[in-house]
Amino acid sequence: MASTVTFTSVSTQAGLIQKPRNTGVTSYSGLKASPSSVSFGSESSFLGRNASLRASVAPRIVPKAASGSQISPQASYKVAVLGAAGGIGQPLGLLIKMSPLVSELHLYDIANVKGVAADLSHCNTPAQVLDFTGPSELANCLKGVDVVVIPAGVPRKPGMTRDDLFNINASIVKSLVEAVADNCPDAFIHIISNPVNSTVPIAAEVLKQKGVYNPKKLFGVTTLDVVRANTFVAQKKNLKLIDVDVPVVGGHAGITILPLLSKTRPSVTFTDEETEELTKRIQNAGTEVVEAKAGAGSATLSMAYAAARFVESSLRALAGDPDVYECTFIQSEVNDLPFFASRVKLGKNGVESVVSADLEGVTEYEAKALEALKAELKGSIEKGIAFANKQQEAAASV
Repeated sequence: MASTVTFTSVSTQAGLIQKPRNTGVTSYSGLKASPSSVSFGSESSFLGRNASLRASVAPRIVPKAASGSQISPQASYKVAVLGAAGGIGQPLGLLIKMSPLVSELHLYDIANVKGVAADLSHCNTPAQVLDFTGPSELANCLKGVDVVVIPAGVPRKPGMTRDDLFNINASIVKSLVEAVADNCPDAFIHIISNPVNSTVPIAAEVLKQKGVYNPKKLFGVTTLDVVRANTFVAQKKNLKLIDVDVPVVGGHAGITILPLLSKTRPSVTFTDEETEELTKRIQNAGTEVVEAKAGAGSATLSMAYAAARFVESSLRALAGDPDVYECTFIQSEVNDLPFFASRVKLGKNGVESVVSADLEGVTEYEAKALEALKAELKGSIEKGIAFANKQQEAAASV
């Protein structure tokens, strides 16, 4: 019988999870929690005694008496990955398979997904792996699913911008979200397919057309920007990575990515040169990987890692963890843009609140950058909305 465990409250992001407050986990070394203060129940024993691995892929588990907020660790959620045979989908599937909160992992792609599913099914973790190939099996893939993750589409290549991907990926996202609307309209929907600044508005329009749009459950996954910001700041300032949290707002491409370095936790100061250097590196980190791979792909592994962290946060929120925060690109009212990436509090019904205070008291550099990104982000959002509406008009005229 599984031992009773609790998930602790969280705030500061670290690894796939967020750093717990006062949980009894008293010492850290990088991402490694002190083994003496962590108790493993049998439900999560597939991660063995490797506390460092466990700390980076699953919620912190502490003895029952150590926390007043209790949620069951029983694997009970179904997650679907659409585009599961791709460069992001495969490592993402592996990381999701490791979660003790997942009972079923549904893998969908237009080809080559059976082998991926067979491979993952050999991992001795609780989640059952099911494969679905092609449009005829998509509906069955989605029925009863709690979280849908969409990394489907073509990757960036050298010289490509995210907008270059638009015509191909826009159509893919539209068709997949239509299926989500028909088969699991209440699911959390995580959009990874680029350009996120346009594909999320496309998804929103499709859901509206289907009459099932819930803005609290549609997310553009911008977690990779936060992961990169945390990593680069920790390296630059010689900080323990588990302590670092940098909110990243705006969008998910180029100058629309705005790390609010002045809001970094723990509090740290940056010279003007450091601010400029870090901001530009975070904004151009995707290109850094594309160029380093020299035509062999884009940021697949780090994207999978970041996406798995957002899935884990969503599952914890669904399970009742009262203190889950992530940055994500959502329908927004924090400024005059209809969509905007902000830090949000996640709950059982999706977005519970937006941390608008992140945009208060920013530096002059950040304020100027915030104004500078608006025109580009507005154009990307409008491009997505126009695409979705044009497709609807074309379908209606047939």
